[in-house]
Amino acid sequence: MKHVNIVVAGKVQGVFFRASACEVAKRLRITGIVRNEPDGTVYIEAEGDETQLEKFIAWCTKGPPRAHVARVETSEAGLKNFTSFEITR
Repeated sequence: MKHVNIVVAGKVQGVFFRASACEVAKRLRITGIVRNEPDGTVYIEAEGDETQLEKFIAWCTKGPPRAHVARVETSEAGLKNFTSFEITR
């Protein structure tokens, strides 16, 4: 198990990025949270198997169809043992 913090920048708010990320995470059996930030980015904390996290991060570089991802930053952090993947505010 691994924990990554992900910041996605670009046209990522108002394009169903959070809802789509939630669907993809659940399909990949990733737990964590996703939220919009005041600066226009989307912030994600994700936990799961390293291979599944790599797939999730790869999806984040594209996002849903209406998104235009300019940049994705990732950093590792300590496990928080999330039990689900949720959209937060």
